[in-house]
Amino acid sequence: MRRVLETAEAVGHSTRAKKLTPARRPVTRRLGRIVLVVPVVVSLALLVLPLVALLVRASGLGTDKFMRYAQDPFFLDALRLTLATSLITVGLALVLGTPVAWMLARWNFPGRRLLEVAVGLPVVLPPIVAGVALLMLFGRMGLLGRYLDAFGIQIPFTMAAVVLAQLFTATPFYIRTAVEGFASISPALEEAAQVDGCSPSQAFRLVTLPLALPALVSGITLCWAKAVSEFGATLLFAGNFRGRTQTMSLAIWTAMEVDLWEAVAMAAMLFVVSLVIFLLSERLQGARQLH
Repeated sequence: MRRVLETAEAVGHSTRAKKLTPARRPVTRRLGRIVLVVPVVVSLALLVLPLVALLVRASGLGTDKFMRYAQDPFFLDALRLTLATSLITVGLALVLGTPVAWMLARWNFPGRRLLEVAVGLPVVLPPIVAGVALLMLFGRMGLLGRYLDAFGIQIPFTMAAVVLAQLFTATPFYIRTAVEGFASISPALEEAAQVDGCSPSQAFRLVTLPLALPALVSGITLCWAKAVSEFGATLLFAGNFRGRTQTMSLAIWTAMEVDLWEAVAMAAMLFVVSLVIFLLSERLQGARQLH
């Protein structure tokens, strides 16, 4: 019996040795690379090919037709409204969201977990649910809307409703990224600045803010992108009125029902604008990190 066990053990050792022989290592490496490369190629195809198809079909329209769509008042009205509302949203997100991000990154206080849930929930909440919730708050019979209506103030189906819909859905993206940026900075740096004579506000402005700026820029980019692309909450809460609440996303949706190629041209133009903003934000982040 002992001899049988020794023989089996010897066979096992020889098998493992064969698996580790130099001749088989390149084969194992090639298989490992294939296992890694296949999902990378598939993911890249899923992410890039739809955008390539959009640009190819848009370029097939020809310069004259494309420029006619680009100069169409229908497109220009939607573009102006989108840029105006999204920039207002980003500005309000900076003013309102930065203190929230700072508190979540630095303070422990009663209700902190509730605030974290309130900030994170809109990220996973379906936009159409956000639209219903905003109507239940600001609508004519809403919790606040009934009192505002008594003073002649109506928010739904106005430009203000567009901004509120964007704020609700986009601000959490900025806050969550800003929290990570502030949390990555050691409080010891702020304390050292205060020892050197800085006030807490000066330490924040001169030390913390510059160090957190790459994360803040990233958060602003995400917030802006979400505001520009917002659809469901805007449609339900603000409506789809040209020149008043019709953003680019709503205009593309409307154009799809009338002229497919105008929708394609508008989508391509919005893609280019988004790409330029993204590249600028990446450049700013890279420049800040080099400094």
